[in-house]
Amino acid sequence: MRTRITELLGIKYPIIQGAMGWVSFPPLVAAVSNAGGLGILGMAMMTPDELQDYIRETRNLTGKPFGVNLVPESPHIDGMMDVIIEERVPVVSYGIGNPEVIIDRCKPHGIVALPTMGSVRHALRAEQDGADAVIIQGTEAGGHSSYVSTMVLLPLVVDRVKIPVVAGGGIGDARGLVAALALGAEGISMGSRFIATQESSVPSNIKQLILQANEEDTVVTTNITGIRMRVLRNKQAEEFLELELRERKTRSKEQIDIGSGTVRRGYVEGEEEWSSLPCGQVCGMIDDIPTCRELIERMVSGAEGVLEAAMAKIIS
Repeated sequence: MRTRITELLGIKYPIIQGAMGWVSFPPLVAAVSNAGGLGILGMAMMTPDELQDYIRETRNLTGKPFGVNLVPESPHIDGMMDVIIEERVPVVSYGIGNPEVIIDRCKPHGIVALPTMGSVRHALRAEQDGADAVIIQGTEAGGHSSYVSTMVLLPLVVDRVKIPVVAGGGIGDARGLVAALALGAEGISMGSRFIATQESSVPSNIKQLILQANEEDTVVTTNITGIRMRVLRNKQAEEFLELELRERKTRSKEQIDIGSGTVRRGYVEGEEEWSSLPCGQVCGMIDDIPTCRELIERMVSGAEGVLEAAMAKIIS
């Protein structure tokens, strides 16, 4: 299954593991890359020394390409880019913030810039800034999400940019892969689905929460980082929603750091109720915990059957 994305990233399948803070650690990243996709380390809240350790740990687990996700506004961004260049990481991803410092450092070293965006105008700006491809993430997605659904946003972006487009949000099986390709994407990005895999370091009780959740068990709140974030519904999420009904406040950098801490409490420490658990609506489709290889291979092999079933419904 070859597309411009597989050629650009040097991977077998056009499947990218979404970068998730406190989830996307070396065992998961390496497992995705070893299975033919692209794993991405979620390093937005790390220091340069921690980043270097995680990159080297990942390299010990895979010889395949992988990426690193950063936040341009990190106070450590210059040092982190130094590490990425020194370690020759092939792909850097980012989302919110001005990416100039990242792209300017990437280009001379041939590092692929792969941002995630949630609107047409931001995708256009990413292309203008020099991004090599763009992941568009619809409102279904976990974590920071758009106001627009993937099914609407994806073709709008595909029609407006020349760089390859990757679809994110609401994708968890072969049907999602085929649908994304049909709408013009050249690859897919999955985050929530990879949380519930054997190589994910997320505590088993949190994985079980995802398996038990249905498509209505997520909510969107701005009270974690100051930006819209889709998370699993729990006591803390309910409290945040109640707070939003009472007042809206501008969130500071300090509050963003606090928000990251509540994610760590859930995805690292296993706290179910008083934590923030970024997760997409696709949780309603997740009913098992396969290895990353099993997940990727059944998606790719199942795509042919999905296409055949679709064609059978067309009356000539």
